[in-house]
Amino acid sequence: MPERTLAAAVARRFLVLRHLLAPPRSLPAREESILAVVDRLGSLQFDPLEVAGRNHDLVLHARVAGYRRPWTDHLLYERRLLFEAYNKGLSILPARELPWHRFAWDRARRIHEDGVFRDHGDHVAELLDRIRRDGPTSTADLERGEAIDWYWGPTLKSRAVLEALAEAGILGIARREGNRRIYDLVERLLPAGLLAERVPEREQLLHRLLSRYRAHGLLGATGQAEIFLGLGREETLADGSPRPRKAALLAELVERGEVVPVAVEGVRGLRHVVTDELPLVAQAEREVAAGHPPGGEGAGVTFLAPLDPLVWDRDLLRSLFGFDYRWEVYVPAARRRWGYYVLPLLFGDRLVGRVEPRSDRAARAVRVLGLWWEDGFDPRATAGFVPALAAALDAYRRFHGATRVTFPRDRAARALAGAVARAG
Repeated sequence: MPERTLAAAVARRFLVLRHLLAPPRSLPAREESILAVVDRLGSLQFDPLEVAGRNHDLVLHARVAGYRRPWTDHLLYERRLLFEAYNKGLSILPARELPWHRFAWDRARRIHEDGVFRDHGDHVAELLDRIRRDGPTSTADLERGEAIDWYWGPTLKSRAVLEALAEAGILGIARREGNRRIYDLVERLLPAGLLAERVPEREQLLHRLLSRYRAHGLLGATGQAEIFLGLGREETLADGSPRPRKAALLAELVERGEVVPVAVEGVRGLRHVVTDELPLVAQAEREVAAGHPPGGEGAGVTFLAPLDPLVWDRDLLRSLFGFDYRWEVYVPAARRRWGYYVLPLLFGDRLVGRVEPRSDRAARAVRVLGLWWEDGFDPRATAGFVPALAAALDAYRRFHGATRVTFPRDRAARALAGAVARAG
């Protein structure tokens, strides 16, 4: 049975509060703010596609004032307080939680030992010897050689082996140069004590499932398959015991008091709140009852990354926010409803539209290629929206090092551009 029932308005308010978006860009401009975001969300999904900005950079830009991407790189590749591994896709994770995320490494190692490590053992040994002797290496440092079958099709053997060694936790990412990964032995990158610590696999699975609830804040027991990637299939664990089903793991998290089931007005099925965040539920209830804006400040505008944890659950976006979002980057152009890399627009605790921004580095400009508003939302007639949009665009411009913002040339966009310019 649910512990409580949340009004829809309270649930929306709770989500923006716990996602550090009430108001947006409110955390101080420093590296420790990135650690605060990762601590709250548990992980950030890493997607190398850079159109409006890399996904994790956009997630952080939405929450950290004056965010700069070198800060995260410094935490990943110099301070080593964060590391890259697979959770929900490739993710940025707190280094201190590595023992609870070894499951992905150990599982990949078992798979590759029966595949690429077995079939190309000589090449594996050769690459490891080279890295041990000569230091960090990328595919650009290696001869092209032959191609072998890999996840997406034939690829260079050296690239496949390096990726497999990284997936298995034998190599790590020493640094990135653009999207090029520079690999080194993981024992050179992370403390020996951290690498030696072992946590039972069941505890790791519980932690991985909890990380999804930490990331989103109001997930149900089921949802789109990609949300629970790596948790739903039955298989045996390393000790030969049956792998527990996701439902059993969730029940254990509830029994332990890690998450609390709640009902949400207008939403089918129970949802789950991380227990430590119940005070934020109470804050949301007080704010909504008093008619206060999110966080007690004027509503802000932010552009949400396509893989921001807040928008993971597309079904909840429809039922709770009345917002139908589909990331169309992999949809053929003729079938796109909106555009190639379109971001949801959050205003306070409402999803009011979509924006398609681009950074034109050569012209030092941010170009808004398209704007779309939800039915019934008038950006120029909504109190507080235009100055909030102006602030969001200015923050986004500075994030990209641009000197100006351009709008589409249709009449409505030009009128909004004029209003934004007058707002500052």
